[in-house]
Amino acid sequence: MLVARAAAPEEVFAAVTAEAGRLLGAHHARMSRYDPDGAARVVATWSSNGAAHPVGTRTPLGGRNLYTLVFQTHQAARLDDYADASGQAADLARKLGVRASVGVPIIVEGRLWGAIFVGSTREPLPADAEARLAGFTELAATAVANAQARTELRGFAEEQAALRRMAVLVAQGKSPGEVFAAVAAEAGQVLHAEHAWIGRYHPDGTLSVVAAWASGDHLLIPVGTRFSVGGRSLIALVFLTGRPARIDDYATAMGATGTRIRESGIRATVGVPVSVEDRLWGVLAVASTRGPLPAGTEARLAGFTELAAIAIANAQAREELRSFAAEQAALRRVATLVAQGASSDELFSAVAEEVAGVIGIPVVGVDRYEGDGTFTMLGIAGETSFTPGSRWPVEPQGLAGQILATGRPARRDDYSTMPGPLGDALREDQMVATIGAPIVVDGSIWGFMVAGGRPGKPIPAGTEERLDRFIELVTTAIAQNREQEHRARLTAEQAALRRVAVLVARAAPPEEVFAAVAEEAARVLDTAVTTLARYDPDDAETVVGAWTGTSAAVPVPVGTRKALGGRNVSTLVFETGRPARIEDYENYSGEAGKLARESGSRGSVGAPVSVEGRLWGVMIVTSTKGPLPAGTEARLAGFTELAATAIANAEARAALTASRARIVAAADAARHRIERDLHDGAQQRLVSLGLQLRAAQAAAPAEAGELAERLEGAVTEVTGALEELREIARGLHPAVLAESGLRPALRALARRSAVPVNLDVRVAGRLAEPAEIAAYYTVAEALTNAAKHARASAADVEVAADGGVLRVCVRDDGRGGAGFGHGSGLVGLRDRVEALGGQIFLDSPRGAGTSLRVELPLTAAKGGVTIPDPR
Repeated sequence: MLVARAAAPEEVFAAVTAEAGRLLGAHHARMSRYDPDGAARVVATWSSNGAAHPVGTRTPLGGRNLYTLVFQTHQAARLDDYADASGQAADLARKLGVRASVGVPIIVEGRLWGAIFVGSTREPLPADAEARLAGFTELAATAVANAQARTELRGFAEEQAALRRMAVLVAQGKSPGEVFAAVAAEAGQVLHAEHAWIGRYHPDGTLSVVAAWASGDHLLIPVGTRFSVGGRSLIALVFLTGRPARIDDYATAMGATGTRIRESGIRATVGVPVSVEDRLWGVLAVASTRGPLPAGTEARLAGFTELAAIAIANAQAREELRSFAAEQAALRRVATLVAQGASSDELFSAVAEEVAGVIGIPVVGVDRYEGDGTFTMLGIAGETSFTPGSRWPVEPQGLAGQILATGRPARRDDYSTMPGPLGDALREDQMVATIGAPIVVDGSIWGFMVAGGRPGKPIPAGTEERLDRFIELVTTAIAQNREQEHRARLTAEQAALRRVAVLVARAAPPEEVFAAVAEEAARVLDTAVTTLARYDPDDAETVVGAWTGTSAAVPVPVGTRKALGGRNVSTLVFETGRPARIEDYENYSGEAGKLARESGSRGSVGAPVSVEGRLWGVMIVTSTKGPLPAGTEARLAGFTELAATAIANAEARAALTASRARIVAAADAARHRIERDLHDGAQQRLVSLGLQLRAAQAAAPAEAGELAERLEGAVTEVTGALEELREIARGLHPAVLAESGLRPALRALARRSAVPVNLDVRVAGRLAEPAEIAAYYTVAEALTNAAKHARASAADVEVAADGGVLRVCVRDDGRGGAGFGHGSGLVGLRDRVEALGGQIFLDSPRGAGTSLRVELPLTAAKGGVTIPDPR
């Protein structure tokens, strides 16, 4: 009956909720509407004990609760135990004591409008609760649809009348300002909003209000208000998406703009983009100080934005038609200079002249920011006392300071109180106002273009946008120059990296690579000092490579050790494992920071040197002029990678050499042990057996001649076996070498040689055992090859020790042709020599004899493998 007699929706909602709660024997019931911002709003409530959520309560969706389940599925849902429920909706239900609930969606014209929820504080609701609630949701949906239809019918006539009035203004060619004011007023009145306004987006990331209306006498957002397009605000959402947007609760708005709107008293807004010729021009918005605006507001605003866009397009077309030809001609002339690669001075002066002539500005300048807090005037046009090349301080309150600080266009309308020499010069030049726009190259502010006005000659409206078109050409020219410089720098950098890579590839000593890396990096990066340091286990660093290229910097000697700690680049890289930079060492501490200050550092950048996944050290480049350019960290990476490769190669070689030395030493020890075991075991038993046989032979009776002969034969066999075993033992590890040294061992070897040997041994005393063994086996292998393969008639052996090196040379007059391949014994000999850090050389031309030369270190092998001294 309520629905049939077109009762107000609120009355129907309250009746439906109460009837549903009582019918199902529930303790609580409520009807909620889903808002576009992802929240549910209570529109009716009932409770058997008086405790309920007030009408208007908004709850964000999310978590595991009935609000979210019905919204996500568009189907009925239930929760029989709120112990596992989550989200804000679940928390609110538990506060009312609800333990179980059922929710059924309300579908209006095929879309989810809201839901009815009933809850119990004791036991789960009946199994058929969902089905029984369905009848109530249908009545609620009918009431909503009827109310919407009536509202839409009333609003349609008002809306069409307003649009007709607007269309008449546009057809009459009224100015954009008149059309904007009418659009804002008509939109606000038709949509029953409290405030309406039109804003225009600017290239500097801001929006200015060009028309405003309020239902009362007070405008919360007056014409001329400027907002930043940032944070979470309506103008930011429309700007970023290019689509309609709404904010139903500014309590969640973020950023300066959101804060300003919230503080003005506005609680909710809806905005629609104004697009002119397929580009976003601005936004038409309506606002409320009470609560969210009705659903569908976005669609109803669209008609008004179309009329605003037509008015803007018409006005722009008329104005642009007058100046288009002149501006395009000027831009073509400047573009031609850019394409021809004109010099910077010529280009900047031409740009200033063209801008001044086309736009009609008294004075135009192109200025570049310097690194010392000043800017240089590069191109000047107009009657002015300022000259190209003059430098001026960047005053924070001046135009240059504002542009540098904000990165956006700026304006100053009064120079009467500006202090400093620049302010004096501007007043003498009768400059009353200036507009400037930044010149941004590769994401950073390079400089700015400025336009100045004088009394009676103001700066025309829209100058900022027209400056931007010329700035694009200036930016292109600067970028081209930078690209040329970048290519030259890249070529030099690659050449430097190749030179270092050659050193690494030919396994140059690490200290040579470190020195080269430091020098090449400093030259390429144009830095005063470069150091390469290794992190030590005792929380200190040791300089292993350094280069100083200017007398203004104090060199850091290789070998310098500094304790880590404090605030400095070395410690920052050590603690983080990532690149680090320090712009001014005056504010930093620690031993490394102190040394950096003493060396004249004004800024440093460090990059980690990582070897096989572990932090090995740091490479630091230092400037005595000021902060190093952005990107220095990335450019250092190529040099640190080469340094890491050199370190890894050296460590790998050292590890390989040490491993081979350990293998050789283990083999020698094993042979020594076998020889000792043979001498102490099998040889002694054979000697004892021989003596027993001799005793048996002596005790045999004279008539036992045959027995005596057999015993004699057994003694002979035992003696032969003993000699063969002794020979084997000598081959495994010559006893004379271990007992007497290299000289006696080589003499014994020469005596046993099948080839006559001329022996010259110039060695005093004992040497390190690995060296003696290697020398012995070198001679033994060479003499064996001379007799067995070369068919030599004589051999010369020279052995000498001097300068910490043992040199062994064996020459024969055989047929030559020896090599390290084909599994010869020379392969094992080479492995032994190289494992000890030595070198082996073989010269064996066919038919001309063989020369084998070996050099062995007597103190430390190459790569850091130490040869122990047996004494």
